[in-house]
Amino acid sequence: MDILDFIWGVFLNFIEFFIILIVVGIIFLYIYDKYVQRKHALLINYPVIGRFRYFFEALREPLRQYFAEETFYSSKDKVDWVYKAAKDVPNYQSFSVSQPFSGSRFIIKHSSNVLNDNEISDDTSVVFGKDREFPFVSHTPIIRSAMSDGSLSPEAIRAFSIAGATTNLTINTGEGSLTSNHLFTHKPNLKDCDYLEIIKTSLFAETAFKIVKKIFNSALAMKLYRTILLNKKTQNTYIYDTASHVLFRVNWSAPLESFPKEPPKDIPNMIFQMSSGLYGVRDEHGAFDAEKYKKVMTFCRMTEIKIAQGAKQTGGKLAGSKVTADIAYYRGVPEGKDIFSPNRFPYADTTSHLLDFVEILQKLSLKPVGFKIVISDANSVDEMVREIVSRKAQGKNIPDFITIDSGEGGSATAPLELMESVGLTTNNALYILDTILKKYNLRDEIKIIASGKILTPDDAIITMCMGADAVGIARGFMMSGGCIRARMCSGFGSHVCPVGMATQDEKKRASYLVIKKGKEIGNYHINLLKGMKVVLAVMGVSHISKLSKSHLTFKNRNDEIYFDVDKYFHKKLNV
Repeated sequence: MDILDFIWGVFLNFIEFFIILIVVGIIFLYIYDKYVQRKHALLINYPVIGRFRYFFEALREPLRQYFAEETFYSSKDKVDWVYKAAKDVPNYQSFSVSQPFSGSRFIIKHSSNVLNDNEISDDTSVVFGKDREFPFVSHTPIIRSAMSDGSLSPEAIRAFSIAGATTNLTINTGEGSLTSNHLFTHKPNLKDCDYLEIIKTSLFAETAFKIVKKIFNSALAMKLYRTILLNKKTQNTYIYDTASHVLFRVNWSAPLESFPKEPPKDIPNMIFQMSSGLYGVRDEHGAFDAEKYKKVMTFCRMTEIKIAQGAKQTGGKLAGSKVTADIAYYRGVPEGKDIFSPNRFPYADTTSHLLDFVEILQKLSLKPVGFKIVISDANSVDEMVREIVSRKAQGKNIPDFITIDSGEGGSATAPLELMESVGLTTNNALYILDTILKKYNLRDEIKIIASGKILTPDDAIITMCMGADAVGIARGFMMSGGCIRARMCSGFGSHVCPVGMATQDEKKRASYLVIKKGKEIGNYHINLLKGMKVVLAVMGVSHISKLSKSHLTFKNRNDEIYFDVDKYFHKKLNV
């Protein structure tokens, strides 16, 4: 009994001490807010209590998605679908949707004679650059849109690489260039690897790795392993091969002849994106390095020139906090300094100049080349396509594909004044490009990739009905990889990505479970394809190549129904 009384007494004394500490702290904070600080008028007039304003403001964004209606996507159900698909759990809805669709929307026409699953073709491949020496056959019409190593953590890029290699998901490298993390699944042949820098293991490193992994975890063990063998700032640019126990990265100084004759089969199919900063293919003066480009393309299947992306009409931006020694090594830029890419692509001051550069890249790589744009004017698209027609008549090469992105603000780092104010939404832009390419008889020669707010199988099917040959998805894949939409991606604020996915913060990155998330990203991709097959069956369409606008109905905000969507868009866009 005496022991209990003693414990109770200590507890009461602690509570008293704690209360006194709080009271003293509040008094000091009151004096500071009222009489010392001169940054916030609110705190002068309402000391202490005024701080609740900043507290609740800090909580607003992280908690918004849990308590408010979904406003960015058409419903919260679509967001939930992504998370369930990534976990590979049954994705059926009971009773009704939780947030009914409102406003204008597309309606998929069902068939009176729906198909069974076995009547839907399993072939979902899309061929790009059929006239190139090395065409690219994407196994699926789903492409993980451009997201750079640097904007995303190395661990996130590795997870995407796992998903790409295991589920035939095509990966766009993003403007941050091809990095070691894109080669995470590569198993080098040590007898033929002059294109790699190889760091062999040691008995001490192996022993330390096994001990730390046994006591703690593999991530901590790998960090120690790299430090023992490398002891350099760019140690994370090396990938660990579990089979041979070596660390490796690409040896860009090796002669071109040493590089693989074709992309290794154990890495994802990749689209190399080249931005105005020419990261990964620039020389020491920042100019285009043709030899480095040819080396990069030994790992990639085709090239996308980034003219514009989403709300980014002014060149990509990467905060200095994200420019680690590793990222500086990959991109060829100073460490720790903000990277603001030039607004205009250096070889695209005119459309003709851009198309000339496209042809140069086609001849250097012998692979498909296209470019990514945002559309806001039908006349400018018409001028661009007429320039392509002119080149074709002269016997010159033309682009193999054009990627169009939504003008809606979906980029992690873009000026607010451009978000939702520059560029058309995906389906409007897609209709314009598809219509004008058909007008000049180029549609069969130029593939279209469309991206922007595509999350679920029906989104993908609608986009392909509108004319896209393939769809690019960024945010859906981010969410499948663990993103909780906290909107702290940019690196310019005081907070960083809380799940370690879109940050270079080492503590946050250490929590990212690469293998687990790689599998979940792959699950999302697989379930997208399964869901698309379900929709195709209901539509009575046996193959994705047979999709067209005739399979859609459009309802506007006034409940006017357009069974022929061409009539709606002709009236709306005057094209």
